[in-house]
Amino acid sequence: MPAPIPQTVRTPRASLEQWQALISIVEAGGYAQAAQQLSKTQSAITYLIGRLEDLLGIRLFERQGRRAVLTAAGQMAYQRAQVLVSEALRLERASQTLAAGWSPKLHVAAEVVFPSPLLLKAMEAFAETGADTRIEVFETVLTGTQEALLEGKVDLAISPFIPTGFLGEPLLRLKLVALASPSHPLHGYKGALGFDELRQHRQLLVRDSGVQRGLLKAGPELQQQWIFSSMALSLEAAIAGLGFAWYPEGRVEKEVASGLLKPLRIRDGASQRHIDIYLVLADPQASNPAVYHFANCLRESCKQSEEPKAEA
Repeated sequence: MPAPIPQTVRTPRASLEQWQALISIVEAGGYAQAAQQLSKTQSAITYLIGRLEDLLGIRLFERQGRRAVLTAAGQMAYQRAQVLVSEALRLERASQTLAAGWSPKLHVAAEVVFPSPLLLKAMEAFAETGADTRIEVFETVLTGTQEALLEGKVDLAISPFIPTGFLGEPLLRLKLVALASPSHPLHGYKGALGFDELRQHRQLLVRDSGVQRGLLKAGPELQQQWIFSSMALSLEAAIAGLGFAWYPEGRVEKEVASGLLKPLRIRDGASQRHIDIYLVLADPQASNPAVYHFANCLRESCKQSEEPKAEA
């Protein structure tokens, strides 16, 4: 008799729901927060993680006081889970695009330095098509823009750099200008300012919106710093005379024109710096017509802003 055919043993595999629970616990800050984020009970989250640990044969978390902290193995699993869930979301979005054509939602990550009038102009042009697409804009800084792309949270990004693995195109070159309130002591110095003068005063910065946070800065790093989570609050501090900063020219035209802020004279022409802004599509092959049309609206908005104005 022929030897019996061995039966295939199916090993249980972790579900996407379990991986999402792991990511939510880490990013939301605990089991209770993850439960709220995922609209589940805390006991359901505990069960999902328990089953995941059983399937993987490792401990994902350990208790440190009241906090659940990733183990070394848990950290590795968390990083892999991010990739897995990101790819799953990308696949889901691509499938929906094929089925619906013009997407009902559009998610955009806009770097905080990008001039808001240009973004609003692009949105207005997009709305003229009569589409019912809901646009959600995330104001991001540095790695926050990259994370929004990697995690599949946005369809396109307006970014000062092109993340590894993505394609981008130049959109706009921004000028950053060193500014302070007219009453600020830095305007009282005779002649151009150097590093020695600047370091005696407070510099205003905007914090990176990503998990791996840095600082948005365009000049020499000084010891006296105030760090804000938004450009708007940083501007208020500058107008109040509480420090100086480099700001995108397109974001401070009104403040400079009205005299609320005044350009600083810095040695060797360093009072003006430039930064390139790129348009990055999350997935060009899976992007729907809404994404392409909004991208064209952005291109046109930026193109018009760079065209020389006719003299009166």
